[in-house]
Amino acid sequence: MANWFECKVSYDKLQENGAAKKVTESFLVDALSFTEAEARITEEQRPFISGEFVVAAVKRTKISEIFFNEGGDRWYMAKVAFITIDEKTAAEKRTMSQILVQASNFKEAFANFEKGMEGTLADYELAQLAETTLLDVYAMKTTI
Repeated sequence: MANWFECKVSYDKLQENGAAKKVTESFLVDALSFTEAEARITEEQRPFISGEFVVAAVKRTKISEIFFNEGGDRWYMAKVAFITIDEKTAAEKRTMSQILVQASNFKEAFANFEKGMEGTLADYELAQLAETTLLDVYAMKTTI
């Protein structure tokens, strides 16, 4: 299971008019610890940022799954309630989960979420789907 960390990187970004503006951008990194997350985001961002940058924040997220879509350039957070019924009391229980979906627009994000949930045996209800400020997601590199 992946451990996802949201990393915020601050640096001076060159604007179209030539002026430098201080920006902070968010990224998601798969890592085993806060230290590894900071090292990974530094390694991933170094080729894209000229000059100095600072990893301003690293925090653990509660993302349970990510539905990737190579054609998508935005990230949407789906908050999903998985519904179970207690056999003894017949009471309905809802367990919330967060799933990140990559897409180009809201409609595509919904379709990608539905596609990712195909084959799920559990009953669920999509409680919320919203665009995030994440610019990119760096999954753990696997070697086979």
